Amino acid sequence: MPIILAVIGAIGAVIYWSMRARHAADAGRELLDVAQDVKAAARRFGFKRNTARHPVEDIEDPNIAIAGIAVSFLELDDYPAQEQRHAMLRALQNELRINLTAAEELTVLGRWMMTECNGPDAAIPRLSRKLHKIGGPGEITPLMEILKSILAASDGDLNKKQRDALDDVKRAFKL
Repeated sequence: MPIILAVIGAIGAVIYWSMRARHAADAGRELLDVAQDVKAAARRFGFKRNTARHPVEDIEDPNIAIAGIAVSFLELDDYPAQEQRHAMLRALQNELRINLTAAEELTVLGRWMMTECNGPDAAIPRLSRKLHKIGGPGEITPLMEILKSILAASDGDLNKKQRDALDDVKRAFKL
């Protein structure tokens, strides 16, 4: 009887560790897929990274900065809903005159920019300054329309972080 229990225990241990290894491999593949998505989006929009500088400093396309600000603004909401994400994608399509695939890729790149800035609180002022620098004051109109669309999809009330973010955008555009 003790030998049977030992064999069953050994089989159980092998199954347990093989399942853990499989889950770890799946997580690794998923992480690699995310990295590939960011690379593909960056390549599509002509983003080239200089490793000696912060990635925001390498942005040359105002659409990337706008998408980064929009994603960051959405993340400042306490519980962003799927409707808000869809509203952001539609607004990006309408205001930037791009298709859905390009809008999705811009949000992937924008989210990566946000994480490189260590969160939405730091990303919005930095991306806003860069947007003003590369696009000029005319870029605030599409940006504000996108942010309005995000707000319209929610309850319409700004929280404190979102109010502060809008103040950061105003400061960056010297309004």
